[in-house]
Amino acid sequence: MAPFAAVVETGSFTQAATRLSITKAVVSQQITNLEQEVKATLLTRSTRSETPTEAGREFCLRCRHIIKEAEDAFNLLSQSTEIPTSTLRIAAPLDYGATILTSVVTAFRRAYPSCRLALKRGDHINDLFAEDLDLAIRVGWLSDSSLQARKIGKFQQLLVGSTAYVDSLGLLNRPDDVLEKAEFVANLALTDPLTWTFTRASNETAKVRFESGLMLDTSAALIKALKADAGLFVLPDYSVCDALKAGELKVVLPDWTLRAGGIYVVYPPARLRPAKVTKFVEMLVETEKRHRI
Repeated sequence: MAPFAAVVETGSFTQAATRLSITKAVVSQQITNLEQEVKATLLTRSTRSETPTEAGREFCLRCRHIIKEAEDAFNLLSQSTEIPTSTLRIAAPLDYGATILTSVVTAFRRAYPSCRLALKRGDHINDLFAEDLDLAIRVGWLSDSSLQARKIGKFQQLLVGSTAYVDSLGLLNRPDDVLEKAEFVANLALTDPLTWTFTRASNETAKVRFESGLMLDTSAALIKALKADAGLFVLPDYSVCDALKAGELKVVLPDWTLRAGGIYVVYPPARLRPAKVTKFVEMLVETEKRHRI
């Protein structure tokens, strides 16, 4: 079942073999044996990919649950030794995954080579149950759910632009000055990317609705556009930390702040966490503490 599920998830015998640390020939033989045992064709083979048949898709859904149950059983046993094993499945937002999580995944794999990792990056909300995820990273403000959550850090939203572009705007004292003088780049991934409320130490607030002639859908694209002097936009500090330190980007209106958000690890409900989860979260918390402006 494990080789079959790996082929369905990767679409390739070769990639499945790499994931499971076995040879392609072994994967192929396992699939052949499985099809003979269930007396059904589970995969449609082509020169480019392996696609599950309708029967294969249904069978794979059941396989994933059985494999997950088996892994959980072994994980509970491994808690006594505190050695992470099996596969740790994680989901995270694109920008947080790129700036923070990728380095943690690499360090974790180096520290615990007997544990495999599968990292899904995307700006949609993953279904931990349907996707058999062990944990997910969520940033911002959590809505009520049946999931268990742990806050591991926080981030500040920053209005930023390229250093050259910000300097060209001259003196900006208030959010209204930005509205009058600057181009604003919108993030289509946000529910309302144009309305922002600024606050400063005197508890003065200013709510501004920007206009935008350029709309992009990922933080990575936004950062590239800002570095190319496209305008200004609001981004979380973890996604622009390196660019600010390098002098490529600059904060606008440093005396004004925007709403801060939280960084959370969310898990499916469970009484005990396997070592692979607890050790990874410990490593992530330490990295999160160090990676602040």
